[in-house]
This record gives sequence, structure tokens and C-alpha cells, in this order.
Amino acid sequence: MLDYIYLFSISLISNIFSAFSGGGAGVIQLPAILLLFDIAFINALAVHKIATVALGVGATTKFRTIIKFNMPLIWKFLAVGLPGVIIGAHMISLTNEANARMYLGALITSIGIYTIFKREYGEDNISTSDIQKKLGLILIFITGLLNGSLSAGTGLIFTIILISYYGMDYKKAIAYTLIIVGVFYNAVGAFALAMLTVVNLDILPALFFGSLIGGYLGAKMSLSTSNKTIKIVYQVITITVGINLIY
Repeated sequence: MLDYIYLFSISLISNIFSAFSGGGAGVIQLPAILLLFDIAFINALAVHKIATVALGVGATTKFRTIIKFNMPLIWKFLAVGLPGVIIGAHMISLTNEANARMYLGALITSIGIYTIFKREYGEDNISTSDIQKKLGLILIFITGLLNGSLSAGTGLIFTIILISYYGMDYKKAIAYTLIIVGVFYNAVGAFALAMLTVVNLDILPALFFGSLIGGYLGAKMSLSTSNKTIKIVYQVITITVGINLIY
């Protein structure tokens, strides 16, 4: 019983930070599942993805009361990213997990450092060119691949793509990330993994409710905070997640 209480607590805290900054829950939640329960990585990833859908639902429930989503843009991101998620989920057995996580960690750390030196970056909405937006779609497909195969940290990458290539501020980018990656990418990834492995239903409730409540609370905190503060938290979490993946 204590293991389930620990898992719920870890899930709640990690998802509060994830909903506040646009990702990173997987780097805490996924290792916690592996440490507390003797299951294979692919099994842990499957149950983590199902629970992370609850993060997206909880956060979106709060974000949609304030932020008006551009539905055609959401459909475009889904059309480009979901095939990548499905391909990534089927590639997991072919992936060298240790090397892939190290490279992903280096990328995420670099993103965090990059935003530190970009003054006023992501603090306001800006205009971007059609070429930037097309390049952003290519990067979103690649993010879908990473989401399907590794999961950890991909929300942070998606958030920075929306800021850099679609001109969103942090608050709006995080809201889009949590509905697109949190709900749809993770739901499709979870379904694809469920076809490949057994889902451990006994540990799902603790993860699910921790993610749902954490997502809602994190989104509530994000909406009442300035973009400048969110940027600082994003930088701390991004660099921490990146170093954790490398380590």
C-alpha cells in the first residue's frame, strides 16, 4: 500500500510542475514506476502514457476556461504528429534506450540554456513566417517519433517549437502542448503500446488520479502567473530534466 501512496504523491507533484511548464513529468514518473514495481520498461511506459492522458485532461479543463484554442491549428498538429507517435511506439524495441535518452537529454538541456540567453523570449505573442511554420511541422513530426518511443521530455520540446516557430507566448504554448501532446499524442501512444505489451492495471489508479489532479492544479497556477515567471520555471525544469536524462 505504501508503494501506491508514494506513486500517487510522486505523480501529483511531477504533474503539477509538468502542467505549469509544459512537460517533464515522465522523467520523474517513469523512473518511479520502474523503481517501485518490478516491471519491464515497455510496460512502465504504457501505463505512464495512459496516466499522462489524465494530465492533459486535467490541465485542458482549466486552460480552456481562459484560452481560446485555434481548432484548425490543433488538427494540423495532430495530422502531422500522430503518425510519428505510432511509428515511434513500434520502433521502441529497436531503440538503444540508453543512447537515445542521453542524446535527448543533451538536446533538452541545450534548449533550456538557449532560452536563458534569449531576452524576452516567449513573453509575448509574435508573428512568424510561413517558412518557419512549415519547418515547425517537420520538427513536430520528429517530436511525435520521440514521444512514441521515449516519452520523457517531449512536451518541453513541443512547447519550445510552438514559441519559436508559431510565435506563441509560454502560457499559450503550454496550453496547446498539454491538449495535443498530453491528451492526443499520449492516448494514441498508449493504445499502440497496449497492443504490444500488457498494461499493469493495478498501478494505474494511483498514476491516473495523481496526473489528473496535478494537471488541473498546475494549469491553475500557470494561468495566474506571468510569462516571465513561467519562463524561469521552464528553464529550471528543462535543464534539470535534460541532465537527469543524460545521467
